[in-house]
Amino acid sequence: MNRLVKNTKMKLIKTSAAILIAISMSITAIAQKINSAQVPIVVRSAFATAYPAVKTIKWEKEKGNFEAGFKQSDNTMSALFKSDGTPLESEMEIKTTLLPAPVLDYVKQHYKGAKIKEAAKITKTDGEVSYEAEVNGKDLLFNSKGTYIKSVKD
Repeated sequence: MNRLVKNTKMKLIKTSAAILIAISMSITAIAQKINSAQVPIVVRSAFATAYPAVKTIKWEKEKGNFEAGFKQSDNTMSALFKSDGTPLESEMEIKTTLLPAPVLDYVKQHYKGAKIKEAAKITKTDGEVSYEAEVNGKDLLFNSKGTYIKSVKD
């Protein structure tokens, strides 16, 4: 009996360890904080060209791309670059009241009683604008007119 209990405990410990490792790997695969020395020089150079006044940057690696988090003119922002320095998009936090009315209507209708925790305006390098509203741990994405596109788990 004692041997059975020991074997069961060992299996439980091994299973728990494997689960914890898998979870931590999936979290770091989503967005991994890195220091600027780990960011390719072409990316840092492209950022410096686009945002010359910004000196304090928090870098993350996300799906092979590099995201710079920073403040500019009292705005909390981020900019996403490919590893070759090509800019992809910028994101600026905005007040929820600045979201297009259809976004606010969508949230009221589909997430009754829920509050928008954060809002952002996303601008692609081609000028295309979209909006993001964080509700109940999900990022809801909308086009420039406020039409719902999709939700992404936070």
